[in-house]
Amino acid sequence: MEASLESLSAQTLPSFVVVIVDDGSSDHSAAIAQAWISRFATNSEPAGTASQPSRRAHLIRTPPDGIVPALQRALAEVRTPYTARMDADDLCRPERLAAQLAYLEDRPEMAGCGARVRLVPQSAVSERAAQYADWLNGLTRWSAVQRDIFVECPLAHPTFMFRTSVLREADGYRDRGWPEDYDLLLRLWRAGRRFASLPRTLLDWTDHATRTNRTHPAYSQDAFRRCRVHHLRRSRLAGRRGVVVWGAGPTGKSLAKEFVAQGVPLLGFVEVDPRKIGQQIHGAPVVSPAGAGDFPQAFHAGAVARAKGRRAVRRAAAEAGLEDGVDFVAMA
Repeated sequence: MEASLESLSAQTLPSFVVVIVDDGSSDHSAAIAQAWISRFATNSEPAGTASQPSRRAHLIRTPPDGIVPALQRALAEVRTPYTARMDADDLCRPERLAAQLAYLEDRPEMAGCGARVRLVPQSAVSERAAQYADWLNGLTRWSAVQRDIFVECPLAHPTFMFRTSVLREADGYRDRGWPEDYDLLLRLWRAGRRFASLPRTLLDWTDHATRTNRTHPAYSQDAFRRCRVHHLRRSRLAGRRGVVVWGAGPTGKSLAKEFVAQGVPLLGFVEVDPRKIGQQIHGAPVVSPAGAGDFPQAFHAGAVARAKGRRAVRRAAAEAGLEDGVDFVAMA
């Protein structure tokens, strides 16, 4: 926490308020926070100076009820037009808050934004985490976010900066047993809100094996899949007869099972592997891409984990006459 608050004190933005939530810590976090509250107050210029910068911090202590109640409690304290987010073990670059604020002030059509991240310590970053960061750092346009929103959470949560009014209209965060940040972005997307990341690296994102998003069941692959299907049912799947899954490997089979579990009829699979074509999987036929048109009023979901495979599936779906984002989405 000390380094995180130090990075906030180095921000180039002259005025902001830091809301520190201590949700039942058993170490020295509360004492560190209290010391920083005094430091922020001491470093602010008194009212009436030419620049009138104002930096304040205050501490909220909550029971250890989990991240969602802590986030909601913090959001209730916000009295500013914009709300930014970070974790206690991450580091902001000095220009982070100023850059994100300027981005949103210049783009009234955007509800919020994130930023590119650098995973640290780099010596401990897994191959999968590095691939996710590379994908995430490429989503700097709303069109790219829209295209990939059902692949993974398209903004790094510790980089969020959103208009406070937008977060409150969405009722903030909620606990549904899946990632609260992804759930929030999908609800905002369904409401027609736009967001993307700045094409600048503004946060060092700590990655280690004991982080909550590595250990808690709400951040498991099954939980992500439940979240995706839940929101797809309430958006693109409306009025469709059912779903056709592109890819009959482990990713496709798991996704198909989740669709069925949530009451979505599984109409078929599309595969390029000739050994699978003609089979039945989970009671649904497996066809080649040429047979994709045999399922009228179906929605098509590309279920390929790797980026290269997703690109290939997207090309094949387009060749079959499916419109990306309307008849088809890539999922993972």
